[in-house]
Amino acid sequence: MERMLTHGGDWAGYRAEYGGQPLDFSANVSPLGLPEGVRRAAADALEDAHRYPDPLCRALGEAIARAEGVSPDWVLCGNGAADLIWRAALARRPRRALVTAPAFAEYEAALELAGCGTERFLLRAEDGFALGEGFPEAVAPEMDLVFLCQPNNPTGRTVPRPLLERTLARCREADALLVVDECFLELLDRPEDFAMKGFLGQYPNLLILKAFTKLYAMAGLRLGYCLCADTALLGRMRGAGQPWAVSGPAQAAGIAALKETDYVEAVRALIRAERPRLAAELGRLGLRVIPGEANYLLFYSPVPLGEALRRRGVLIRDCSNYHGLGRGWYRTAVRGREDNGRLIAALTEVWKEGTP
Repeated sequence: MERMLTHGGDWAGYRAEYGGQPLDFSANVSPLGLPEGVRRAAADALEDAHRYPDPLCRALGEAIARAEGVSPDWVLCGNGAADLIWRAALARRPRRALVTAPAFAEYEAALELAGCGTERFLLRAEDGFALGEGFPEAVAPEMDLVFLCQPNNPTGRTVPRPLLERTLARCREADALLVVDECFLELLDRPEDFAMKGFLGQYPNLLILKAFTKLYAMAGLRLGYCLCADTALLGRMRGAGQPWAVSGPAQAAGIAALKETDYVEAVRALIRAERPRLAAELGRLGLRVIPGEANYLLFYSPVPLGEALRRRGVLIRDCSNYHGLGRGWYRTAVRGREDNGRLIAALTEVWKEGTP
């Protein structure tokens, strides 16, 4: 039976069923693995595991502020970006919110928990899932909160900064909080062309989500943060969850990760080289590939792929549970050349078996 979880990365389910570890393309984390400096920092922090971690993440918050060039008062750390999505919804308590479809499922899940009605702005396959110029006008006066993902998950498409600026201005007019999810931003070729942190001082209604998860392969350590000039909102978000959300090893790992500049460049170089190569191979198989710009690719296959690949030890993300997609849409991470070659070989087998 094909497994359908809300998110990818179900290596534990695979191991329970088949034993061993799969080749996991369903989770979009760095293919270079955890940086050694981060590993050492997390391990060394276990010496203080008998103590409660700093609930204010003071050292980590200051390190992030220096790296981002913002005030430490504008930084709030959490148990991954997903934790901060839920905190933002609970702290803001919006009545109406706007999200794109498809988009990361946790936006709507958090809004539903907060008792918020959600409207979806449909991204169309015929437009390559690009965000339309009409999006700012969709921010109606009754909107309290708007989520945007930059680049979008699962499509990998970026939003041009002028369009984001128009949306931000429109949100200020509507007194709406704009939450821009930049968790995959640092994996772009030129993240500085899209980053919105320069607008924080001018727009206190802007909240930026970031995470160590993807870029540094720290998914298991659970560490994210947000940036916002509205310190009152950050205070409410801090009170909207447990006080010790970020463990001591995670805090130490985050501080160490910010020093891994060579590692970051190596990850970007690998993705820059392998993404177009993988996209071309998928296209040669006859799959429709969306021209994403991140470390993953969305594609359509008329042949069912998920369970057949799983039996071959390969996991990809079945995207049929995304609003705005459906059966036949899949997402694959971009990994190293050898792993990508194994994916293409497995896909070729499945495709040949399923093609009339």
